[in-house]
Amino acid sequence: MDIQIKENETKGYAIAEENGKTAGKMTYSIPSSAFIIIDHTEVEPAFEGRGVGKQLLYKIVEMAREKEIKILPLCPFANAMFKKLDDIQDVLKK
Repeated sequence: MDIQIKENETKGYAIAEENGKTAGKMTYSIPSSAFIIIDHTEVEPAFEGRGVGKQLLYKIVEMAREKEIKILPLCPFANAMFKKLDDIQDVLKK
């Protein structure tokens, strides 16, 4: 699975692809240089149950750590993952 992050000044997303097909996408807003807001996660039906959403989240967490920014997870999926996973709490905006 190949996951890339693309962004402009105010929006960004992580996109997962496998064999040229889009597996899923997680979008975020960039309200300031200090944090981002994950607002939507979408996984294609053919890829459900394979951890695509979690992989997308980990890619965005990795990017947040590199940029030393925090994440506000408004997306229900991302919010649930932050409540469940202890290893990503360091980037959670409190």
